[in-house]
Amino acid sequence: MSGMALSGAVVASLPELTTGRLLTVWEPDAAALLLIAVLGGLYGWGVLRLRRRGEHWPALRTAAFALLGLGTLAVATMSALAVYDTALFWPAAVQNVLLDLIAPLGLALGDPLRLAASALPERGARRLRGAMAGRLVRFLTFPLVSSALVLSSELCIYFTPYFETALRHGALHELMYLQLLLAGSLFVLPVLTREEALPAWCNHPVRAALVFLDGLIDAVPGIVVMTHSTLIAGAWYLHHAPAWAPDVQRDQQLGGGAMVTIAELVSLPFLLAILVQWSRADRAQRAVLDRRLDVELAPAAPVAGRPEEAELVRPWWETDGGTVGQRMRHQRPQD
Repeated sequence: MSGMALSGAVVASLPELTTGRLLTVWEPDAAALLLIAVLGGLYGWGVLRLRRRGEHWPALRTAAFALLGLGTLAVATMSALAVYDTALFWPAAVQNVLLDLIAPLGLALGDPLRLAASALPERGARRLRGAMAGRLVRFLTFPLVSSALVLSSELCIYFTPYFETALRHGALHELMYLQLLLAGSLFVLPVLTREEALPAWCNHPVRAALVFLDGLIDAVPGIVVMTHSTLIAGAWYLHHAPAWAPDVQRDQQLGGGAMVTIAELVSLPFLLAILVQWSRADRAQRAVLDRRLDVELAPAAPVAGRPEEAELVRPWWETDGGTVGQRMRHQRPQD
């Protein structure tokens, strides 16, 4: 396709989509290649800049960004899914859900916002954080707003003339790809980044609840598509389906089922990533508290006129003369 919609004759002449062709058929897409090159180049520049300063950037984050993020973007726009999306509905449905769910998750696991803030010069990092704190960005990335944007984007694509028009016009098809990727990223990136991109009340328990809710919301478009009696882009698929293609209604049901399955599967690693972050943050807080207690309970320095042996700073309840201190002393187990 390479950004240009295939003619009806070319679509009808496509060979049957077998498992072998699904895994081996590829066709380059100039716009997608450009986007992948730009994103990958900027991320690689950030990693190299940190290394030159002697700072470490986790290899797992780089792998997630490159393989799960950019790799999914390449699969969605240049694999057999993109070649056959004008002939069958289900490859288009899988393609779209990869773009607004899995690719953003992979990009977010790479934490590009944190990388940019660390790699950029001080002025650039300050401007980036200022942009992230701007009213428009705060509004668009507010969890409930961004979830609604993902849901409305998919419903708008499938239940307006948007999708069928995109099948006819390659430039609009590319714009649809970008819209899905951006809509998904508006939710996932702020939730997973270590930068303060969300309101203070969005702590890890709240984020876990939001991810669970988002998983339910993401299943809605697939359920609607699967159970909808009216054909989506029916005028296109009825007139361009190859002879070997399944019934158009059955094709649509397959696409909706694939959307629901992928949406539910991707919510599990997303939630797991939040739980891992929660655990790490909890360990970091405990480490800070332990260091603080070590300092407070450090041996007191010897004072002139007192025994040479240093004594530990006594807990507050042993010296407090109030009711609470007395009760604490009485309740302590005797040695």
